[in-house]
Amino acid sequence: MRLRALLETDTLGLRLLGGEDELDRTVRGVMTTDLRDPSRYLSGGELVLTGLAWRRKPEDSERFVRILTQAGVAGLAAGEAELGAIPDDLVAACSRNRLPLFAVDEDVAFAAITEHVVRQVSSERAGDLAAVVDRHRRLMTSGPAGGGPEVVLDLLGSDLDLRAWVLSPTGRRIAGSSLAGAGPELPAPVCSTLAGEHLAATRSGRRGPYRLATQAGTYSLFPIRSWGHYPAAAGGGRAAPEAQAPASRDVRETVLSDWLLAVEADAGEWSAERLDLLQGVTQLIAVERDRRDAARTVRRRLAQEVLELVQAGAPPAEVAARLRVAAPVLLPGLGAAPHWQVVVARVEWEGGDLDGGPITQSLLEEILVGQGTDDPEPSDRIAVAHNGEEAIALVPLPSLPADEEGPHRSPVRGLEAEELLAAVGEPLARGLDGDGRLTIGVSAVVQSAEGLRGALEEARHARRVAAARPGRVCAAGHQELASHVLLLPFVPDDVRRAFTARLLDPLRDYDRRHRAELVPTLEAFLDSDGSWTRCASRLHLHVNTLRYRVGRIEQLTGRDLSRLEDKLDFFLALRMS
Repeated sequence: MRLRALLETDTLGLRLLGGEDELDRTVRGVMTTDLRDPSRYLSGGELVLTGLAWRRKPEDSERFVRILTQAGVAGLAAGEAELGAIPDDLVAACSRNRLPLFAVDEDVAFAAITEHVVRQVSSERAGDLAAVVDRHRRLMTSGPAGGGPEVVLDLLGSDLDLRAWVLSPTGRRIAGSSLAGAGPELPAPVCSTLAGEHLAATRSGRRGPYRLATQAGTYSLFPIRSWGHYPAAAGGGRAAPEAQAPASRDVRETVLSDWLLAVEADAGEWSAERLDLLQGVTQLIAVERDRRDAARTVRRRLAQEVLELVQAGAPPAEVAARLRVAAPVLLPGLGAAPHWQVVVARVEWEGGDLDGGPITQSLLEEILVGQGTDDPEPSDRIAVAHNGEEAIALVPLPSLPADEEGPHRSPVRGLEAEELLAAVGEPLARGLDGDGRLTIGVSAVVQSAEGLRGALEEARHARRVAAARPGRVCAAGHQELASHVLLLPFVPDDVRRAFTARLLDPLRDYDRRHRAELVPTLEAFLDSDGSWTRCASRLHLHVNTLRYRVGRIEQLTGRDLSRLEDKLDFFLALRMS
């Protein structure tokens, strides 16, 4: 299609600000972005939609326009919500670089322009490919009754004989073909492997689709990049306040939240037309993703309001009143949720140059999907806020059925830290790629508003315990706060090193010189509660040999292993080493 055709479409509300002589350019696709340098995502011929959040000063316009021109884009359409009228410096820059510039009225959604371009470009392709995309468009724009991504994937199967699935970055199956005879469902381990490959490829800067051969078959992975949660990215109007983020961003800010389309085929053997078709399908699914994200706005706002009250020390009655408003949204049909749990998470990148709150909020929502409820549509139960550094989830927990309760059993099924990361830890570690960490803390279950403040602090302490552990993805629960492990993470590093060196370095030096194994002997002795017989049996030593080694430990350190205080010092030193 031509740019002129877009200008002549009244429903799109485009106004030409410059480039009348270039309106015969061909539009091959559309991209919405507020990146300062989107060149890595451009292949030429796109209509670029932007909310202008990348513009900090007038000089930025020339640089941005030159990048688009060098990438060979067809034209630029700018929303008016962020700055009001389109800046003169942008108009001048487009004129100098012969780039057609359109203004998008703030009442027009970028999603509407995207759908129109995808529909028109696809309809110009020959044969069954055009027919499939047109049918996709009708179904995707018909609202929830149209079936969402599942129907699109069914059409890929029926019209193009392609089995496909939409997966989250954690490997959760969001949608898949449900056609009879379509073959077995994609196993969970394969989903996790595909998600990990997608995250690793994205972090490395490779262009999609990514191909991966597994024992289950060969798959091609198409990124589904959603820009709807950036400022003005969903249209000419403003984004929700809680979704706004800085204009300058890099791949780390989206890698942990973008969906992917996994197709059971080798895209390396496809024609350019078929590749274009699948790229168009990802854009249509991205529209559905934006709709789902928008549906979470109310739940995010409720969580933010409740947590602000809790952190401000509001009276329990005021917090309880807000919970009564939140409960019907999070647990429809139950009135007020009888129990609650708090989960705190934080994503940190080396260098500390990114605002981790929005990243962690999106990721924690994904991790918590399906947790704490048996509801087949669990996404409506997620309520996560963020404070700029960490994300905080308020998790309502319905009571167990009466036949599942017992005299020694809690009336609710709470979240467990280990279970949260059991299936998602491996793919997320690949997305964090050596320079990022995800740490999570989980509180105990509380029954009322009075317990929420304590639960929040408990979850934060548990997250700090998780942060003291090695690994890219770590979690800790409230159960771990009742022992020495609660204290160790908060000891300064230099104090920890000095303490362990004073007690253990003499033993390590002796072991290196004489191969005496004093440190393993000390560990076994403490694990045996100081029992000579049990420790000797465990180490396959004679008791006299064990007594000689323990005596050597005491001689080298000046400590007495018959004293409780010295035993405790050695125990802590081993745990901190």
